[in-house]
Amino acid sequence: MNIIKSTLLGLSVAAASQMAMAATTGATVATVDPEADRIALQEYMKNRFPDTPMNEYINGIYAVDAASREQWEEIEEFPPYELDLEKGEELFNTPFANGKGYADCFENGGIGIRQNFPYWNDERKTVVTLEMAINECRMVNGEKPLGWKKGAIAEISAYMAYTSRGNEFAIDIPNDDAKAAYLDGKKFFYSKRGQLNLSCADCHLTGTNRLVRADLPSPALGHTTHFPVVRSKWGNIGTLHRRYEGCHRDSRSEYLKPQSETFRNLEYFQTYMSNGLIVNGPGARK
Repeated sequence: MNIIKSTLLGLSVAAASQMAMAATTGATVATVDPEADRIALQEYMKNRFPDTPMNEYINGIYAVDAASREQWEEIEEFPPYELDLEKGEELFNTPFANGKGYADCFENGGIGIRQNFPYWNDERKTVVTLEMAINECRMVNGEKPLGWKKGAIAEISAYMAYTSRGNEFAIDIPNDDAKAAYLDGKKFFYSKRGQLNLSCADCHLTGTNRLVRADLPSPALGHTTHFPVVRSKWGNIGTLHRRYEGCHRDSRSEYLKPQSETFRNLEYFQTYMSNGLIVNGPGARK
């Protein structure tokens, strides 16, 4: 806790000011400008890490920390998620009891579509994530839903991400209802909470590549592009919302469930911020 406080207190006034600029493009549906937010975040990262090309942010902390990147590149020579991809492909292609399968639920048979998630469903007035769509596919076909954080849902999601590698994110915010969900995610990202009084931005904007409890927080830009991931800490593959839950717990905040509306809106905001970057999942992280 003292290390975290020392890190945050040591941030320069200029960096804090840049973070504020990235957050101040509107606090209401009438005034928020998602595209201005995205450009502001990119400019912030360009100023923080001028030698890092924009397309490198799909690689998380390894985009900005040379020492970590060297170790990661060695790991990627024999990716720890290879078996998960094989399991995910097998699960994806295994028919349900009624004879249908995941391919029947998704555009293009579920292949090469990761970049379209999450999206705003205007009929239901909610953000739909890929994992949410996977479980809804199961339920409409008479199957039980999968757990949200690891195991089969992460493996299927990883396979679907892998078939989409190289495809560019282009998340849409089609109307004011969708903008309200985006704004909710944005506010959550920048709002301080929990016993440690931390926001997502404290670690993943101003805190990027600054040592916090033996970890180097990754940049916010590109966060959602490389999930699911195999983390050394986990010892297996996990979803983005598993990571959200862990971050939230580490800040000693009130518990939120994976795939809660708040986390789905956060994913919507973060993925819109990564528009123009490409799908790079699944990934390997510390």
